[in-house]
Amino acid sequence: MPTAFGCSVVGQAQSVDFISIMNALPNAAAVIGWREGAPFFQLWNAEFARKFPPMVEDAEDDSVQWVAHVRAEIIAFALSGSSHRRFEVERMSPLGVEVFDCSLAMIDDPCVGGQRILLNALDRTADRRIEESLRRELVSDTLTALPNRVGFGELMEQAIDRHSQDVTSQLGVLIVDLMRFGRVNEALGSMAGDELILSVAARLNGTVGKDAVIARIGGNDFGIFLQAPGGIADVLSIAERVQATLSAPIRLSNLTISVNCAIGCSLSPIKDADADELVRQAQAASRIAKNSGRVEVYRAGELGAARQRFFLESRLRDALARDGLTLSYQPMVELATGHVIGFEALARWQDAELGTVSPVDFIPVAEESGLIVQLGRWAVHEALRQMNGWDARNNGEVPLKVSVNLSSIQIARDDIAAMIADALALNAMDGRRLTIELTESALVDDPVKCRTLLETLKRANIAVAMDDFGTGFSNLASLQSLPIDVLKMDRSFVTDMLIDKDKLAIIRAILSLSQTLGMKTTAEGIEDAESAAMLRDMGCTYGQGYYFAKPLLADEAYEFWLSRKNAAI
Repeated sequence: MPTAFGCSVVGQAQSVDFISIMNALPNAAAVIGWREGAPFFQLWNAEFARKFPPMVEDAEDDSVQWVAHVRAEIIAFALSGSSHRRFEVERMSPLGVEVFDCSLAMIDDPCVGGQRILLNALDRTADRRIEESLRRELVSDTLTALPNRVGFGELMEQAIDRHSQDVTSQLGVLIVDLMRFGRVNEALGSMAGDELILSVAARLNGTVGKDAVIARIGGNDFGIFLQAPGGIADVLSIAERVQATLSAPIRLSNLTISVNCAIGCSLSPIKDADADELVRQAQAASRIAKNSGRVEVYRAGELGAARQRFFLESRLRDALARDGLTLSYQPMVELATGHVIGFEALARWQDAELGTVSPVDFIPVAEESGLIVQLGRWAVHEALRQMNGWDARNNGEVPLKVSVNLSSIQIARDDIAAMIADALALNAMDGRRLTIELTESALVDDPVKCRTLLETLKRANIAVAMDDFGTGFSNLASLQSLPIDVLKMDRSFVTDMLIDKDKLAIIRAILSLSQTLGMKTTAEGIEDAESAAMLRDMGCTYGQGYYFAKPLLADEAYEFWLSRKNAAI
Protein backbone atom coordinates (compact mmCIF):
# COMPACT_ATOMS: atom_id res chain seq x y z
CA MET A 1 0.00 0.00 0.00
CA PRO A 2 1.19 3.60 -0.58
CA THR A 3 2.88 5.49 2.23
CA ALA A 4 1.89 8.97 3.26
CA PHE A 5 4.80 10.67 1.51
CA GLY A 6 3.93 9.47 -1.97
CA CYS A 7 5.61 6.13 -2.62
CA SER A 8 4.92 2.45 -2.11
CA VAL A 9 7.22 0.13 -0.11
CA VAL A 10 8.97 -2.15 -2.59
CA GLY A 11 11.81 -3.41 -0.52
CA GLN A 12 14.38 -0.93 -1.82
CA ALA A 13 15.70 2.35 -0.47
CA GLN A 14 13.87 5.28 -1.97
CA SER A 15 15.69 8.35 -3.19
CA VAL A 16 14.58 11.43 -1.30
CA ASP A 17 16.12 13.59 -4.04
CA PHE A 18 14.04 11.87 -6.75
CA ILE A 19 10.83 12.43 -4.75
CA SER A 20 11.76 16.09 -4.27
CA ILE A 21 12.27 16.47 -8.00
CA MET A 22 8.86 14.94 -8.73
CA ASN A 23 7.14 17.13 -6.17
CA ALA A 24 8.72 20.20 -7.78
CA LEU A 25 7.11 19.39 -11.12
CA PRO A 26 4.12 21.72 -11.90
CA ASN A 27 2.14 18.91 -13.49
CA ALA A 28 1.00 15.54 -12.19
CA ALA A 29 3.69 12.84 -12.43
CA ALA A 30 4.07 9.25 -11.25
CA VAL A 31 6.54 6.36 -11.54
CA ILE A 32 4.96 3.04 -12.47
CA GLY A 33 6.44 -0.35 -11.71
CA TRP A 34 5.50 -3.86 -12.73
CA ARG A 35 4.38 -6.47 -10.25
CA GLU A 36 2.89 -9.90 -10.84
CA GLY A 37 2.22 -9.04 -14.50
CA ALA A 38 0.37 -5.82 -13.75
CA PRO A 39 1.37 -2.14 -13.42
CA PHE A 40 1.37 -0.41 -10.06
CA PHE A 41 2.06 3.17 -8.95
CA GLN A 42 5.33 3.26 -7.08
CA LEU A 43 6.02 6.99 -6.72
CA TRP A 44 3.93 10.11 -7.39
CA ASN A 45 3.96 13.77 -6.56
CA ALA A 46 1.34 15.75 -4.64
CA GLU A 47 -0.27 17.07 -7.86
CA PHE A 48 -0.81 13.51 -9.13
CA ALA A 49 -2.37 12.47 -5.81
CA ARG A 50 -4.70 15.49 -6.01
CA LYS A 51 -5.72 14.98 -9.65
CA PHE A 52 -5.87 11.17 -9.77
CA PRO A 53 -6.79 9.90 -6.28
CA PRO A 54 -8.48 6.71 -7.54
CA MET A 55 -5.22 5.57 -9.13
CA VAL A 56 -3.03 5.92 -6.06
CA GLU A 57 -5.66 4.73 -3.59
CA ASP A 58 -6.68 1.57 -5.44
CA ALA A 59 -4.57 0.69 -8.46
CA GLU A 60 -6.60 -2.43 -9.14
CA ASP A 61 -9.95 -0.61 -9.48
CA ASP A 62 -10.95 -0.49 -13.17
CA SER A 63 -14.62 0.24 -12.58
CA VAL A 64 -14.09 3.92 -13.48
CA GLN A 65 -13.87 4.20 -17.26
CA TRP A 66 -11.05 6.73 -17.43
CA VAL A 67 -8.98 4.71 -14.92
CA ALA A 68 -9.37 1.63 -17.08
CA HIS A 69 -8.32 3.71 -20.10
CA VAL A 70 -5.10 4.86 -18.39
CA ARG A 71 -4.24 1.30 -17.30
CA ALA A 72 -4.84 0.03 -20.82
CA GLU A 73 -2.51 2.68 -22.28
CA ILE A 74 0.20 1.79 -19.72
CA ILE A 75 -0.03 -1.94 -20.53
CA ALA A 76 0.01 -1.28 -24.30
CA PHE A 77 3.10 0.90 -23.90
CA ALA A 78 4.94 -1.67 -21.77
CA LEU A 79 4.29 -4.38 -24.36
CA SER A 80 5.11 -2.22 -27.39
CA GLY A 81 8.82 -1.83 -26.73
CA SER A 82 8.56 1.89 -27.64
CA SER A 83 10.47 4.59 -25.81
CA HIS A 84 7.51 6.92 -25.41
CA ARG A 85 3.74 7.17 -25.92
CA ARG A 86 1.15 9.96 -25.76
CA PHE A 87 -2.57 9.77 -25.13
CA GLU A 88 -5.44 11.93 -23.90
CA VAL A 89 -7.72 11.39 -20.95
CA GLU A 90 -11.17 12.96 -20.67
CA ARG A 91 -13.31 12.63 -17.59
CA MET A 92 -16.39 14.28 -16.16
CA SER A 93 -16.21 16.44 -13.07
CA PRO A 94 -18.79 18.57 -11.24
CA LEU A 95 -17.49 21.54 -13.28
CA GLY A 96 -17.63 19.77 -16.62
CA VAL A 97 -15.22 17.81 -18.76
CA GLU A 98 -11.57 17.73 -17.66
CA VAL A 99 -8.85 16.97 -20.21
CA PHE A 100 -5.30 15.72 -19.58
CA ASP A 101 -2.49 15.35 -22.08
CA CYS A 102 -0.56 12.30 -20.87
CA SER A 103 2.86 10.95 -21.86
CA LEU A 104 4.63 7.71 -20.98
CA ALA A 105 8.42 7.23 -21.10
CA MET A 106 10.86 4.52 -19.93
CA ILE A 107 13.39 5.41 -17.20
CA ASP A 108 16.20 3.24 -15.83
CA ASP A 109 17.42 4.48 -12.44
CA PRO A 110 18.50 2.53 -9.33
CA CYS A 111 16.78 5.19 -7.24
CA VAL A 112 13.44 3.82 -8.37
CA GLY A 113 14.42 0.21 -8.55
CA GLY A 114 15.75 -0.06 -12.11
CA GLN A 115 13.59 0.19 -15.26
CA ARG A 116 10.27 1.92 -14.67
CA ILE A 117 7.63 3.89 -16.56
CA LEU A 118 7.31 7.64 -15.98
CA LEU A 119 3.77 9.07 -16.43
CA ASN A 120 3.33 12.83 -16.94
CA ALA A 121 -0.21 14.28 -17.04
CA LEU A 122 -0.59 17.89 -18.19
CA ASP A 123 -3.95 19.47 -17.32
CA ARG A 124 -5.31 20.92 -20.59
CA THR A 125 -8.81 21.62 -19.29
CA ALA A 126 -8.46 25.42 -19.41
CA ASP A 127 -6.94 25.26 -22.89
CA ARG A 128 -9.72 23.00 -24.11
CA ARG A 129 -12.38 25.35 -22.75
CA ILE A 130 -10.71 28.31 -24.47
CA GLU A 131 -10.57 26.30 -27.71
CA GLU A 132 -14.24 25.40 -27.37
CA SER A 133 -15.13 29.03 -26.69
CA LEU A 134 -13.17 30.17 -29.74
CA ARG A 135 -14.75 27.40 -31.75
CA ARG A 136 -18.22 28.54 -30.70
CA GLU A 137 -17.34 32.09 -31.76
CA LEU A 138 -16.07 30.79 -35.10
CA VAL A 139 -19.27 28.94 -35.95
CA SER A 140 -21.85 31.09 -34.15
CA ASP A 141 -23.40 34.50 -34.71
CA THR A 142 -22.60 36.65 -31.69
CA LEU A 143 -25.89 38.57 -31.81
CA THR A 144 -28.44 35.77 -32.23
CA ALA A 145 -26.37 32.77 -31.01
CA LEU A 146 -27.53 31.00 -34.17
CA PRO A 147 -24.97 29.23 -36.37
CA ASN A 148 -23.18 31.60 -38.72
CA ARG A 149 -22.21 30.84 -42.33
CA VAL A 150 -19.36 28.54 -41.28
CA GLY A 151 -21.47 26.73 -38.70
CA PHE A 152 -24.36 26.43 -41.14
CA GLY A 153 -22.11 24.72 -43.67
CA GLU A 154 -20.71 22.34 -41.07
CA LEU A 155 -24.16 21.36 -39.82
CA MET A 156 -25.24 20.73 -43.41
CA GLU A 157 -22.18 18.56 -44.01
CA GLN A 158 -22.96 16.55 -40.87
CA ALA A 159 -26.56 16.06 -42.00
CA ILE A 160 -25.37 14.94 -45.44
CA ASP A 161 -22.96 12.44 -43.85
CA ARG A 162 -25.64 11.05 -41.50
CA HIS A 163 -28.10 10.45 -44.33
CA SER A 164 -25.67 9.70 -47.15
CA GLN A 165 -27.14 6.22 -47.61
CA ASP A 166 -30.71 7.50 -47.81
CA VAL A 167 -31.43 7.29 -51.53
CA THR A 168 -34.99 8.63 -51.26
CA SER A 169 -34.68 11.76 -49.11
CA GLN A 170 -33.62 15.23 -50.23
CA LEU A 171 -31.97 18.24 -48.61
CA GLY A 172 -33.61 21.64 -49.00
CA VAL A 173 -32.05 25.06 -48.37
CA LEU A 174 -33.81 28.41 -48.04
CA ILE A 175 -32.17 31.84 -48.00
CA VAL A 176 -34.29 34.56 -46.36
CA ASP A 177 -33.12 38.06 -47.28
CA LEU A 178 -34.53 40.95 -45.21
CA MET A 179 -34.93 43.60 -47.88
CA ARG A 180 -35.59 46.65 -45.67
CA PHE A 181 -32.84 45.97 -43.13
CA GLY A 182 -30.54 48.66 -44.53
CA ARG A 183 -33.27 51.29 -44.25
CA VAL A 184 -33.89 50.38 -40.62
CA ASN A 185 -30.18 50.76 -39.83
CA GLU A 186 -29.98 54.10 -41.63
CA ALA A 187 -33.17 55.56 -40.18
CA LEU A 188 -33.21 54.15 -36.66
CA GLY A 189 -29.61 53.19 -35.94
CA SER A 190 -27.69 49.96 -35.42
CA MET A 191 -29.39 49.14 -32.11
CA ALA A 192 -32.77 49.07 -33.84
CA GLY A 193 -31.21 46.95 -36.58
CA ASP A 194 -29.97 44.47 -33.96
CA GLU A 195 -33.40 44.44 -32.36
CA LEU A 196 -34.97 43.65 -35.72
CA ILE A 197 -32.53 40.79 -36.35
CA LEU A 198 -33.25 39.31 -32.91
CA SER A 199 -37.00 39.58 -33.49
CA VAL A 200 -36.74 37.85 -36.87
CA ALA A 201 -34.51 35.12 -35.44
CA ALA A 202 -37.02 34.45 -32.66
CA ARG A 203 -39.89 34.29 -35.14
CA LEU A 204 -38.01 31.92 -37.43
CA ASN A 205 -37.15 29.66 -34.52
CA GLY A 206 -40.76 29.59 -33.43
CA THR A 207 -41.94 28.94 -36.98
CA VAL A 208 -39.75 26.07 -38.15
CA GLY A 209 -39.08 24.53 -34.73
CA LYS A 210 -37.34 21.16 -34.95
CA ASP A 211 -38.26 20.74 -38.60
CA ALA A 212 -35.19 22.62 -39.78
CA VAL A 213 -31.87 24.25 -38.81
CA ILE A 214 -31.71 28.06 -38.84
CA ALA A 215 -28.58 30.19 -39.19
CA ARG A 216 -27.71 33.84 -39.67
CA ILE A 217 -25.36 33.66 -42.64
CA GLY A 218 -24.99 37.39 -43.32
CA GLY A 219 -25.93 40.84 -42.06
CA ASN A 220 -29.55 40.55 -43.19
CA ASP A 221 -29.59 36.99 -44.54
CA PHE A 222 -30.86 33.91 -42.74
CA GLY A 223 -30.31 30.35 -43.94
CA ILE A 224 -32.57 27.38 -43.29
CA PHE A 225 -31.97 23.75 -44.23
CA LEU A 226 -34.15 20.72 -43.74
CA GLN A 227 -34.43 17.09 -44.69
CA ALA A 228 -37.19 17.06 -47.30
CA PRO A 229 -38.58 13.57 -47.93
CA GLY A 230 -41.51 15.22 -49.67
CA GLY A 231 -39.24 17.13 -52.03
CA ILE A 232 -40.06 20.65 -53.13
CA ALA A 233 -43.44 20.53 -51.36
CA ASP A 234 -41.65 20.37 -47.98
CA VAL A 235 -39.38 23.27 -48.91
CA LEU A 236 -42.23 25.47 -50.13
CA SER A 237 -44.24 24.64 -47.02
CA ILE A 238 -41.43 26.04 -44.86
CA ALA A 239 -41.14 29.07 -47.15
CA GLU A 240 -44.87 29.81 -46.84
CA ARG A 241 -44.69 29.54 -43.05
CA VAL A 242 -41.70 31.90 -42.97
CA GLN A 243 -43.50 34.41 -45.20
CA ALA A 244 -46.58 34.24 -43.04
CA THR A 245 -44.71 34.80 -39.77
CA LEU A 246 -42.62 37.68 -41.14
CA SER A 247 -45.61 39.39 -42.74
CA ALA A 248 -46.90 40.45 -39.32
CA PRO A 249 -45.47 43.88 -38.31
CA ILE A 250 -42.59 43.95 -35.83
CA ARG A 251 -42.47 46.50 -33.03
CA LEU A 252 -39.14 48.30 -32.61
CA SER A 253 -39.02 50.63 -29.62
CA ASN A 254 -42.01 52.93 -30.24
CA LEU A 255 -42.36 52.07 -33.94
CA THR A 256 -44.10 49.25 -35.76
CA ILE A 257 -42.62 48.23 -39.11
CA SER A 258 -43.29 45.58 -41.72
CA VAL A 259 -40.53 43.27 -42.85
CA ASN A 260 -40.24 42.45 -46.54
CA CYS A 261 -38.23 39.38 -47.34
CA ALA A 262 -37.03 37.62 -50.47
CA ILE A 263 -36.87 33.83 -50.21
CA GLY A 264 -34.83 31.63 -52.53
CA CYS A 265 -34.79 27.84 -52.35
CA SER A 266 -32.65 24.99 -53.61
CA LEU A 267 -33.08 21.22 -53.41
CA SER A 268 -30.90 18.16 -53.98
CA PRO A 269 -30.97 14.41 -53.24
CA ILE A 270 -28.97 13.95 -50.05
CA LYS A 271 -26.71 11.34 -51.63
CA ASP A 272 -25.62 13.93 -54.25
CA ALA A 273 -25.81 17.05 -52.07
CA ASP A 274 -22.99 19.57 -51.79
CA ALA A 275 -23.51 22.04 -48.94
CA ASP A 276 -21.75 25.05 -50.47
CA GLU A 277 -23.38 24.51 -53.86
CA LEU A 278 -26.86 24.32 -52.34
CA VAL A 279 -26.31 27.60 -50.47
CA ARG A 280 -25.03 29.33 -53.60
CA GLN A 281 -28.02 28.07 -55.57
CA ALA A 282 -30.48 29.32 -52.94
CA GLN A 283 -28.71 32.69 -52.87
CA ALA A 284 -29.01 32.95 -56.66
CA ALA A 285 -32.74 32.21 -56.35
CA SER A 286 -33.15 34.82 -53.59
CA ARG A 287 -31.65 37.50 -55.84
CA ILE A 288 -34.30 36.68 -58.42
CA ALA A 289 -36.95 36.73 -55.68
CA LYS A 290 -36.03 40.35 -54.88
CA ASN A 291 -37.29 41.38 -58.30
CA SER A 292 -40.16 38.93 -58.70
CA GLY A 293 -41.67 39.44 -55.24
CA ARG A 294 -42.40 35.74 -54.79
CA VAL A 295 -40.64 32.63 -53.48
CA GLU A 296 -38.18 31.42 -56.11
CA VAL A 297 -36.74 27.94 -56.56
CA TYR A 298 -33.32 27.57 -58.14
CA ARG A 299 -33.41 26.33 -61.70
CA ALA A 300 -30.54 24.74 -63.55
CA GLY A 301 -28.44 27.35 -65.30
CA GLU A 302 -29.12 30.27 -62.96
CA LEU A 303 -25.89 29.77 -61.04
CA GLY A 304 -24.06 29.35 -64.32
CA ALA A 305 -25.48 32.70 -65.41
CA ALA A 306 -24.25 34.29 -62.18
CA ARG A 307 -20.79 32.85 -62.74
CA GLN A 308 -20.91 34.14 -66.30
CA ARG A 309 -21.65 37.63 -64.96
CA PHE A 310 -18.59 37.45 -62.70
CA PHE A 311 -16.52 36.26 -65.66
CA LEU A 312 -17.85 39.13 -67.76
CA GLU A 313 -17.04 41.54 -64.95
CA SER A 314 -13.44 40.33 -64.84
CA ARG A 315 -13.05 40.59 -68.61
CA LEU A 316 -14.72 44.02 -68.66
CA ARG A 317 -12.40 45.27 -65.93
CA ASP A 318 -9.43 44.17 -68.02
CA ALA A 319 -10.90 45.74 -71.17
CA LEU A 320 -11.35 49.10 -69.44
CA ALA A 321 -7.82 48.93 -68.04
CA ARG A 322 -6.23 48.28 -71.45
CA ASP A 323 -8.54 50.47 -73.55
CA GLY A 324 -10.28 47.45 -75.03
CA LEU A 325 -13.65 49.12 -75.71
CA THR A 326 -14.62 51.35 -78.60
CA LEU A 327 -17.39 53.83 -79.39
CA SER A 328 -19.72 53.57 -82.31
CA TYR A 329 -21.66 56.61 -83.47
CA GLN A 330 -25.31 56.54 -84.53
CA PRO A 331 -26.38 59.57 -86.60
CA MET A 332 -29.02 61.93 -85.29
CA VAL A 333 -30.85 63.51 -88.24
CA GLU A 334 -32.95 66.65 -88.34
CA LEU A 335 -36.21 65.33 -89.83
CA ALA A 336 -37.23 68.60 -91.47
CA THR A 337 -33.98 68.98 -93.47
CA GLY A 338 -32.28 65.59 -93.46
CA HIS A 339 -29.10 67.15 -92.09
CA VAL A 340 -26.95 65.21 -89.61
CA ILE A 341 -26.84 67.34 -86.47
CA GLY A 342 -24.84 64.96 -84.30
CA PHE A 343 -24.12 61.43 -83.20
CA GLU A 344 -25.01 59.32 -80.19
CA ALA A 345 -21.91 57.60 -78.82
CA LEU A 346 -22.54 53.92 -78.04
CA ALA A 347 -20.08 51.65 -76.20
CA ARG A 348 -19.02 48.51 -78.08
CA TRP A 349 -16.92 45.60 -76.86
CA GLN A 350 -15.07 43.09 -79.01
CA ASP A 351 -13.36 40.59 -76.71
CA ALA A 352 -10.57 38.31 -77.91
CA GLU A 353 -12.08 35.32 -76.12
CA LEU A 354 -15.80 36.12 -76.01
CA GLY A 355 -16.12 37.79 -79.39
CA THR A 356 -18.70 40.55 -79.72
CA VAL A 357 -20.33 41.23 -76.35
CA SER A 358 -23.67 43.01 -76.56
CA PRO A 359 -24.30 46.12 -74.44
CA VAL A 360 -27.43 44.30 -73.27
CA ASP A 361 -25.05 41.87 -71.54
CA PHE A 362 -22.18 44.03 -70.32
CA ILE A 363 -23.97 47.25 -69.26
CA PRO A 364 -25.98 45.47 -66.47
CA VAL A 365 -22.76 43.78 -65.32
CA ALA A 366 -21.02 47.16 -65.25
CA GLU A 367 -23.88 48.66 -63.22
CA GLU A 368 -23.96 45.76 -60.76
CA SER A 369 -20.20 45.78 -60.21
CA GLY A 370 -19.70 49.56 -60.09
CA LEU A 371 -17.61 49.53 -63.27
CA ILE A 372 -20.28 51.74 -64.82
CA VAL A 373 -18.55 54.77 -63.25
CA GLN A 374 -15.29 53.98 -65.02
CA LEU A 375 -17.15 53.08 -68.21
CA GLY A 376 -19.15 56.32 -68.21
CA ARG A 377 -16.07 58.44 -67.62
CA TRP A 378 -14.25 56.69 -70.45
CA ALA A 379 -17.20 57.22 -72.83
CA VAL A 380 -17.35 60.99 -72.19
CA HIS A 381 -13.61 61.46 -72.64
CA GLU A 382 -13.46 59.23 -75.73
CA ALA A 383 -16.44 60.96 -77.40
CA LEU A 384 -14.92 64.41 -76.89
CA ARG A 385 -11.51 63.18 -78.06
CA GLN A 386 -13.14 61.92 -81.25
CA MET A 387 -14.86 65.28 -81.78
CA ASN A 388 -11.39 66.83 -81.72
CA GLY A 389 -10.28 64.30 -84.30
CA TRP A 390 -13.15 65.24 -86.61
CA ASP A 391 -12.37 68.93 -86.16
CA ALA A 392 -8.77 68.29 -87.15
CA ARG A 393 -9.82 66.28 -90.18
CA ASN A 394 -12.26 69.06 -91.20
CA ASN A 395 -9.63 71.77 -90.69
CA GLY A 396 -12.17 73.49 -88.47
CA GLU A 397 -14.95 72.82 -86.05
CA VAL A 398 -17.53 70.36 -87.37
CA PRO A 399 -21.13 71.57 -86.80
CA LEU A 400 -21.99 68.46 -84.81
CA LYS A 401 -22.93 67.52 -81.26
CA VAL A 402 -22.14 64.25 -79.54
CA SER A 403 -24.52 62.59 -77.07
CA VAL A 404 -23.32 60.33 -74.27
CA ASN A 405 -25.55 58.19 -72.05
CA LEU A 406 -24.97 58.25 -68.29
CA SER A 407 -26.38 55.55 -66.03
CA SER A 408 -28.50 56.48 -63.01
CA ILE A 409 -26.05 54.41 -60.95
CA GLN A 410 -23.13 56.53 -62.12
CA ILE A 411 -25.10 59.69 -61.33
CA ALA A 412 -25.65 58.38 -57.81
CA ARG A 413 -22.02 57.40 -57.22
CA ASP A 414 -19.93 59.85 -59.24
CA ASP A 415 -19.34 63.59 -59.25
CA ILE A 416 -20.75 64.02 -62.74
CA ALA A 417 -20.38 67.80 -62.96
CA ALA A 418 -16.70 67.69 -62.02
CA MET A 419 -16.05 64.71 -64.32
CA ILE A 420 -17.60 66.46 -67.34
CA ALA A 421 -15.83 69.73 -66.58
CA ASP A 422 -12.50 67.87 -66.50
CA ALA A 423 -13.28 66.09 -69.78
CA LEU A 424 -14.22 69.35 -71.53
CA ALA A 425 -11.10 71.09 -70.26
CA LEU A 426 -8.81 68.18 -71.17
CA ASN A 427 -10.17 68.13 -74.72
CA ALA A 428 -10.46 71.93 -75.06
CA MET A 429 -14.12 71.50 -75.94
CA ASP A 430 -17.04 73.84 -75.41
CA GLY A 431 -20.00 72.45 -73.47
CA ARG A 432 -22.48 73.41 -76.21
CA ARG A 433 -21.14 70.54 -78.35
CA LEU A 434 -22.02 67.90 -75.74
CA THR A 435 -25.40 66.38 -74.86
CA ILE A 436 -25.84 64.20 -71.79
CA GLU A 437 -28.62 61.61 -71.99
CA LEU A 438 -30.29 60.49 -68.77
CA THR A 439 -33.03 57.94 -68.17
CA GLU A 440 -36.19 58.64 -66.23
CA SER A 441 -35.00 56.35 -63.43
CA ALA A 442 -32.23 58.86 -62.63
CA LEU A 443 -34.88 61.48 -61.86
CA VAL A 444 -36.94 59.07 -59.78
CA ASP A 445 -34.00 57.66 -57.76
CA ASP A 446 -32.67 60.99 -56.48
CA PRO A 447 -34.64 63.97 -57.85
CA VAL A 448 -32.86 66.58 -55.70
CA LYS A 449 -29.38 65.49 -56.76
CA CYS A 450 -30.50 65.15 -60.38
CA ARG A 451 -32.00 68.66 -60.42
CA THR A 452 -28.76 70.12 -59.05
CA LEU A 453 -26.77 68.26 -61.69
CA LEU A 454 -29.00 69.41 -64.55
CA GLU A 455 -28.78 73.02 -63.46
CA THR A 456 -24.99 72.76 -63.31
CA LEU A 457 -24.87 71.26 -66.79
CA LYS A 458 -27.08 74.01 -68.20
CA ARG A 459 -24.77 76.67 -66.78
CA ALA A 460 -21.99 75.00 -68.77
CA ASN A 461 -24.15 75.12 -71.95
CA ILE A 462 -24.43 71.32 -72.01
CA ALA A 463 -27.71 70.03 -73.43
CA VAL A 464 -29.72 67.42 -71.53
CA ALA A 465 -31.87 64.73 -73.15
CA MET A 466 -34.25 62.38 -71.38
CA ASP A 467 -33.73 58.94 -72.93
CA ASP A 468 -36.42 56.27 -73.38
CA PHE A 469 -39.14 58.72 -72.45
CA GLY A 470 -42.52 57.12 -71.88
CA THR A 471 -41.23 53.83 -70.47
CA GLY A 472 -40.57 55.01 -66.92
CA PHE A 473 -42.32 56.95 -64.17
CA SER A 474 -41.84 60.61 -64.96
CA ASN A 475 -43.58 63.08 -62.73
CA LEU A 476 -44.96 65.67 -65.17
CA ALA A 477 -44.74 68.44 -62.59
CA SER A 478 -41.02 67.69 -62.12
CA LEU A 479 -40.54 67.38 -65.86
CA GLN A 480 -41.92 70.85 -66.39
CA SER A 481 -39.54 72.39 -63.87
CA LEU A 482 -36.37 70.56 -64.92
CA PRO A 483 -33.98 72.09 -67.49
CA ILE A 484 -34.40 69.32 -70.08
CA ASP A 485 -33.80 70.15 -73.77
CA VAL A 486 -34.83 66.98 -75.59
CA LEU A 487 -37.30 64.16 -75.00
CA LYS A 488 -36.25 60.93 -76.71
CA MET A 489 -39.21 58.69 -77.52
CA ASP A 490 -38.44 55.02 -76.93
CA ARG A 491 -38.17 52.84 -80.02
CA SER A 492 -40.98 50.62 -78.71
CA PHE A 493 -43.46 53.40 -79.63
CA VAL A 494 -41.97 54.02 -83.08
CA THR A 495 -41.91 50.38 -84.15
CA ASP A 496 -45.15 49.54 -85.98
CA MET A 497 -46.51 53.03 -85.35
CA LEU A 498 -48.06 53.05 -88.84
CA ILE A 499 -50.33 50.11 -88.04
CA ASP A 500 -50.82 50.52 -84.29
CA LYS A 501 -53.23 53.34 -83.44
CA ASP A 502 -52.41 53.18 -79.74
CA LYS A 503 -48.71 53.80 -80.39
CA LEU A 504 -49.55 56.63 -82.74
CA ALA A 505 -51.73 58.23 -80.07
CA ILE A 506 -48.90 57.97 -77.51
CA ILE A 507 -46.45 59.58 -79.94
CA ARG A 508 -48.87 62.45 -80.60
CA ALA A 509 -49.27 62.96 -76.84
CA ILE A 510 -45.50 63.04 -76.27
CA LEU A 511 -44.98 65.48 -79.13
CA SER A 512 -47.75 67.73 -77.83
CA LEU A 513 -46.24 67.63 -74.34
CA SER A 514 -42.75 68.48 -75.60
CA GLN A 515 -44.06 71.40 -77.65
CA THR A 516 -45.98 72.74 -74.66
CA LEU A 517 -42.85 72.52 -72.50
CA GLY A 518 -40.63 74.04 -75.19
CA MET A 519 -38.58 70.88 -75.63
CA LYS A 520 -37.31 69.23 -78.79
CA THR A 521 -38.00 65.55 -79.53
CA THR A 522 -36.03 62.64 -80.94
CA ALA A 523 -37.65 59.46 -82.24
CA GLU A 524 -35.50 56.33 -81.89
CA GLY A 525 -35.82 53.20 -83.98
CA ILE A 526 -36.95 54.70 -87.30
CA GLU A 527 -36.66 51.94 -89.89
CA ASP A 528 -38.54 53.22 -92.96
CA ALA A 529 -39.22 56.40 -94.94
CA GLU A 530 -42.94 56.39 -94.16
CA SER A 531 -42.35 56.51 -90.39
CA ALA A 532 -39.74 59.25 -90.81
CA ALA A 533 -42.11 61.36 -92.91
CA MET A 534 -45.04 60.93 -90.54
CA LEU A 535 -42.92 61.84 -87.52
CA ARG A 536 -41.63 64.91 -89.35
CA ASP A 537 -45.17 65.98 -90.26
CA MET A 538 -46.31 65.54 -86.64
CA GLY A 539 -43.57 67.90 -85.48
CA CYS A 540 -40.86 65.51 -84.24
CA THR A 541 -37.51 67.32 -84.37
CA TYR A 542 -34.88 64.59 -84.76
CA GLY A 543 -34.73 60.95 -85.77
CA GLN A 544 -32.43 57.97 -85.25
CA GLY A 545 -32.61 54.47 -86.65
CA TYR A 546 -31.47 52.04 -89.29
CA TYR A 547 -33.41 53.96 -91.94
CA PHE A 548 -30.68 56.59 -91.71
CA ALA A 549 -27.74 54.43 -90.64
CA LYS A 550 -26.71 51.80 -88.13
CA PRO A 551 -24.09 52.76 -85.51
CA LEU A 552 -20.88 53.59 -87.38
CA LEU A 553 -17.18 53.52 -86.64
CA ALA A 554 -15.62 56.97 -86.15
CA ASP A 555 -14.26 57.29 -89.70
CA GLU A 556 -17.50 55.98 -91.19
CA ALA A 557 -19.50 58.49 -89.12
CA TYR A 558 -17.41 61.38 -90.44
CA GLU A 559 -17.90 60.22 -94.04
CA PHE A 560 -21.63 59.83 -93.43
CA TRP A 561 -21.83 63.45 -92.22
CA LEU A 562 -19.95 64.68 -95.27
CA SER A 563 -22.20 62.76 -97.64
CA ARG A 564 -25.37 64.30 -96.16
CA LYS A 565 -24.25 67.87 -95.56
CA ASN A 566 -26.77 69.20 -98.06
CA ALA A 567 -29.15 66.27 -98.16
CA ALA A 568 -32.85 66.27 -97.36
CA ILE A 569 -35.36 63.50 -96.90
